[in-house]
Amino acid sequence: MTSLKIMNENYQSLNNEGEDVIQGLTQSPKTLPQKYFYDDYGSELFEQICELPEYYLTRTEAGILHKYAHEIAQITGACELVELGSGSSTKTLFLLDAYQKFASSCRYIAIDISGGILKSSVIKLQQKYPAFFIEGLIGTYQQALIKLESTFTQSRMIFFLGSSLGNFNLQECDDLLRQITRTLQVGDYFLLGIDLQKPKEILEQAYNDSQGVTAAFDLNILSHLNWRFQGNFDLNLFTPQVIYNQNNAQIETYLHCQKSHKVSLEALDLQVLFADGESILTQISRKFDLGIMQKQLETYGFKTLKTWTDPKEWFGLVLCQA
Repeated sequence: MTSLKIMNENYQSLNNEGEDVIQGLTQSPKTLPQKYFYDDYGSELFEQICELPEYYLTRTEAGILHKYAHEIAQITGACELVELGSGSSTKTLFLLDAYQKFASSCRYIAIDISGGILKSSVIKLQQKYPAFFIEGLIGTYQQALIKLESTFTQSRMIFFLGSSLGNFNLQECDDLLRQITRTLQVGDYFLLGIDLQKPKEILEQAYNDSQGVTAAFDLNILSHLNWRFQGNFDLNLFTPQVIYNQNNAQIETYLHCQKSHKVSLEALDLQVLFADGESILTQISRKFDLGIMQKQLETYGFKTLKTWTDPKEWFGLVLCQA
């Protein structure tokens, strides 16, 4: 029997009504949480980024999944599938096709902060896999995982693709991995996709495309704050810049202010002064070493079962078990 469930909640109540924005814009240097990139328009722009020739991440990971999804399903057997940051669920099709061969019915739970793209992808998946139970959870990863903690399943695999773990700083990464361990039982699985370290030129091109789509995506975070929190950011006064910080092995995205001015966010009762040349750090994307990541996962109680990479060893998949 087919079932479709979209769980939606008030965005601001889920995110403490912008307290993270207040904290980020009142500290020095200024920062913004990367989740605010992903309103519906931002999610659409990111889907466009994934198709760009410079952005190797999506097609490289998709190639690995296309080749090894069946092997992943063979190792885990039939289980509930939970995806963090599902987006359009394009790469998910490789996994769902593989698991469809192991069970006549399967439960797939898609988690994303953007309600528009989540609802669209869940409906399409339900049509493609009518025997599956497809569910969408709108919210941050941690909020959705808390909802799943008390849900008993025989076997479960959480998967986190796209190297999205790299968008979290070390403390945020620790918090998320601990939350994932609480959502899994002994014997459950965790599949992680990570972008591997490579030359600076390749990395910076991937986040600074020639068509300007990435720049539009970077600036959209300010548009999102404007409509969500009644702000008056002037996007013409900010210029995006992407650099690769080799010491920290991470891409860093900044918005540089072009002249001194004041910004108001009325819904947050916040006024922010920007100096000429001042920057906002809006996103990091850490790049990983496959061996080091396996050792780190061990500290959270995960045993690596198998890893896969592409021929260039630009991207890696790690399948581990709690």
